[in-house]
Amino acid sequence: MLAAAGSLVAAIWAALHLRTVLLAAVVFLFLSDYFRSRRPKNFPPGPRRLCLVGNIFQMDFKQPHLAVQQLVKKYGNVISLDFGIMSSVIISSLPLIKEAFTHLDENFLSRPKFPMQKHIFNENGLLMSSGQTWKEQRRFALMTFKNFGLGKKSLEQRIQEEALHLADAIGEEEGHPFDPHLKITNGVSNVICSITFGKRFEYDDGQFQELLRLSNEVIYLEASMMCVLYNVFPSIMKYLPGSHQTVFRKWETLKLFVSQMMDSHRKDWNPEEPRDFIDAFFTEMAKHPDKTTTSFNEENLICSTLDLFFAGTETTSATLRWALLYMSVHQEVQEKVHAEIDRVIGHGRQPGTTDRESMPYTNAVIHEVQRMGNIIPLNAPREVTADSTLAGFHLPKGTMILTNLTALHRDPKEWATPDTFNPEHFLEHGQFKKRESFLPFSIGKRSCLGEQLAKSELFIFFTALMQKFTFKPPVNEKLSLKFRMSLTLSPVSYRICAVPRL
Repeated sequence: MLAAAGSLVAAIWAALHLRTVLLAAVVFLFLSDYFRSRRPKNFPPGPRRLCLVGNIFQMDFKQPHLAVQQLVKKYGNVISLDFGIMSSVIISSLPLIKEAFTHLDENFLSRPKFPMQKHIFNENGLLMSSGQTWKEQRRFALMTFKNFGLGKKSLEQRIQEEALHLADAIGEEEGHPFDPHLKITNGVSNVICSITFGKRFEYDDGQFQELLRLSNEVIYLEASMMCVLYNVFPSIMKYLPGSHQTVFRKWETLKLFVSQMMDSHRKDWNPEEPRDFIDAFFTEMAKHPDKTTTSFNEENLICSTLDLFFAGTETTSATLRWALLYMSVHQEVQEKVHAEIDRVIGHGRQPGTTDRESMPYTNAVIHEVQRMGNIIPLNAPREVTADSTLAGFHLPKGTMILTNLTALHRDPKEWATPDTFNPEHFLEHGQFKKRESFLPFSIGKRSCLGEQLAKSELFIFFTALMQKFTFKPPVNEKLSLKFRMSLTLSPVSYRICAVPRL
């Protein structure tokens, strides 16, 4: 009897002890969260945060860029949001964006260290690296782009040739309804592949088509809630199943593809005659035998190549998909583009970048597609590297900075019809007009390094396709201008008809 009573008392004590430990743990977590995330004095205003998770569940992750606009109306052009323990500040007006990225640029050059990116890239590559790695890799990429034809006729001819291949692939549809997604992505990707891998891929190449599908899935999944939660709670999420685990597996497959390309290059690499980015990187690696003092190593080659592949494919591809969609919806705009092409270029030769000056309407249409498509609505994130002051607010070191390009590109004070597709926004007295409030490539030292290439591709691809086809909705089908939320804003899947003009 005494033994039974003793066991009962022990069990009650154990339960109470466990409750005490759990309660103490919860109190500790709440207190540590409070002290770690307490907003400093004079920090930008924002909605009240929840313990541990911050403002995550107050955001609409199907359209976060639109949810932010409601907060801007309430709190102003500099607002704060917390994602877990990571504090972020969103800047909305042009003067403040210019002040941050031009006048205070040295304090805003770094990228935040997201756990997911760290797991995949370990702070290597071009897009999400910082410090010496970013400086070395960006300088090298710009130099290599220039050496392989950026700004020269040789690269323009490659774009023109690829535009012909794309037009032929679309022509094979014979005017029947089709989804242009993969064809456009293949065409655009071949331009950057010619620089990185020294080759293009046929549109029926099964392995490359699979690579493009894999890339598209990664771009979509990385914006999922599970991946967001991984960035907030990596120590917990790494043990749980979900889309974040799928992303990790797919990235390993993508890395393996680049690794195999590197192995193939090594077999006939000639340091005196580099054929592409991989060859040039091999040469640079050979100059730096001590890998501890430089970022020129195999891991950075893989990561930088993938960064170029993704950035050089997805952004331009998404913009061109928006362009064909808008032309199919706005037939009156497409007719004006056709008329300008017929007048300036005709049907006997290919469009080139020198035609842009003589084609203000077509140029305005491309810019309006970029404004309305708004493919990177909050820009690539930055991180404050030293305590700074912006618009009178204190931004502590480590704060993440997001740029509200949506507010900039839809500002009713800047655009006559901000929510309507209207090429006249970029025209004045029939001539093309640059707009200061148009920043799809960002500004400052971390602006898009592929801006010049992207502009050339957009003009040549778009004009070449408009020269050869009239794009229309399928009979009895209404096209949607809804977007798909991923790492970029792209149109939802759609079908159109490409009717030959000749």
